[in-house]
Amino acid sequence: MLPILVLSLCSSLIFDICTSESYVLDDKIGLGRVFDGIGGLSGGGATSRLLVNYAEPYRSQILDYLFKPNFGASLHILKVEIGGDAQTTDGTEPSHKHYENDENFFRGYEWWLMKEAKRRNPNITLIGLPWAFPGWVGNGKNWPYDFPDITASYVVSWIIGAKQYHDLDIDYVGIWNERNFDSKYIKLLRYTLDKSGLERVKIIASDNQWQPITLSVQLDEELRKAVDVLGAHYPGTNTVMEALKTQKKLWSSEDYSTFNNEVGGGCWARILNQNYVNGMMTATISWNLVASYYSDLPFGRDGLMTAEEPWSGNYVVESPIWISAHTTQFTQPGWSYLQTVGHLAHGGSYVALIDGKGNLTVIIETMTHDHSMCIRPPLLPYNVTSQNATFQLKGSFNHIKELQVWHSRFDFKTKKPFFFKKLSPLTITDSSFTLTLDIDEVYTITTITTGQKGTYPDPPPSAPFPKVYQDDFNVSIHPFSEAPNFADQTGVFEYYMNLTDPGPHLFTMRQVVTQRPVTWAADADQTISVIGDYQWENLTVTCDIFMETVKTGGVYVAARVNKGGGDVRSTRGLFFWVFADGTYKVTNDLAGQTVLAEGQSGTRAFGWHTLTLIVKGDYASGMLNGYTLWKDAVVLTPKNGWAAIGTHAFELAQFDNFAVKAE
Repeated sequence: MLPILVLSLCSSLIFDICTSESYVLDDKIGLGRVFDGIGGLSGGGATSRLLVNYAEPYRSQILDYLFKPNFGASLHILKVEIGGDAQTTDGTEPSHKHYENDENFFRGYEWWLMKEAKRRNPNITLIGLPWAFPGWVGNGKNWPYDFPDITASYVVSWIIGAKQYHDLDIDYVGIWNERNFDSKYIKLLRYTLDKSGLERVKIIASDNQWQPITLSVQLDEELRKAVDVLGAHYPGTNTVMEALKTQKKLWSSEDYSTFNNEVGGGCWARILNQNYVNGMMTATISWNLVASYYSDLPFGRDGLMTAEEPWSGNYVVESPIWISAHTTQFTQPGWSYLQTVGHLAHGGSYVALIDGKGNLTVIIETMTHDHSMCIRPPLLPYNVTSQNATFQLKGSFNHIKELQVWHSRFDFKTKKPFFFKKLSPLTITDSSFTLTLDIDEVYTITTITTGQKGTYPDPPPSAPFPKVYQDDFNVSIHPFSEAPNFADQTGVFEYYMNLTDPGPHLFTMRQVVTQRPVTWAADADQTISVIGDYQWENLTVTCDIFMETVKTGGVYVAARVNKGGGDVRSTRGLFFWVFADGTYKVTNDLAGQTVLAEGQSGTRAFGWHTLTLIVKGDYASGMLNGYTLWKDAVVLTPKNGWAAIGTHAFELAQFDNFAVKAE
């Protein structure tokens, strides 16, 4: 519906509304807080895993929708996980230092993602935050603060490496995601940053709740000086009075976490406005940036858009992209909120921002559900009704004669929504304008004329993972450290150049984590990397394996793997294990407790063996080096799941010539 300029008549022909509430937009009474931006979070964990596998031009198109200014979401902030080799929601992300004497700043894909974001928007704010740490950082304990100097040096080395190897300037760094903070560590981190010439890098704390960090900052002067931003997760658009008293920047440093359909888009619209209206938060960061992981992992499709099929090239630009654009394309970090912001009389909210150069942007939302927490439906009804809203332009705005209009509507009844539609400009008369606001709408009213709804040709249609798939890992130059489509759930599986065997197994994939990390989630005691189609039932999985641990070493191939993420410890499926002591085992679970068959295999460490697992209906069989080792094991559950490879413990092992054939 077009916005309607009301002069003296009510708009009852359109809605049963005969009055118009009035709201003032005025910069002369003083300004509010400085706006710091809208962003997305890659990590926590492995949420961008499949994105890197997309072929061009689709990968660049996805990145444009996320980061390109005046095109799509046009994000101001990119926050990434500082990989710690551990499960952090949907997978593991590799550390730049697996071991104390190890250092490699080309592992994983976050470096690449930050560079791609920076290439599109040189002014984008970059943030790093650890969820987990390699085991050596905690010296075998699941607590990084016992050795704060080691932890601080580890984090600072990541920031230095970002600049040295990728020319990336990290702007902010966090403490430990959603875990207890340690004041001594925060102070030492500040000291280590300054000593390393990184005075400009600011600290966010504590990426958890408002308390107890707020109270600690109030009571400890040295801590107050060390912390630049108070960052809360899922604050429900509210803050606490003590946080406001600190005069620190207040951020929703992780928010949203909602299925990215229209309901999720409405959630995002509401919090982007009301995080400031209710909580004075000047930045909001979505978990996650892009749903680019297998959808049957936890929190499937919780990104701003979806890109989970690199094998087909299909991706979906979801409503949160365009809801982001309502703010990001017409504001920039450094703009200021007006003090005249707030709630609409009949539900919804409005914010107004200025750049100090004469530009004004107003964002209005009228969402009918309470999306205050934004973590998944169902959502509570919220009292919003159709209404007229008159905005009076005062102060330096009273000279404005025309404003641009962009409009989105979530039509939950007829299922005919539209997003980010440019309407005819509003002509301003007597320094005011009136909008007829329906429920579940978003408007941007602005002096900025550069906004656009970027488009590309439709991507290829959606398609399931190929039923026949193989990877021999024989690529001499790897753009990334991990093989395409493998999603590590415990442990880290990396390309490896096997110089001790320059023959057919010169290039392999190797599990490289040898010590249990300082974990964030409940990592399994075994390592596992999944791949394929979760709906697979009958399939054959083949892989060459090479154990590097004498006597206690063990590896497996698996089918019908039914869990990952934080549930990885309870994963079930069919697992075919061989061990360096010459035995084998077939189990119905990753933990190896439900044994279906076992016996002698003759396998040893430091020799290549070929494992083949065949699952059909309720029965399975296994082959070793081309000969049947066991058969007719009964597999009643699960009925479907991914294929997988892994190791018996945190140990070195290699894999080559992986192949799967599904029926």
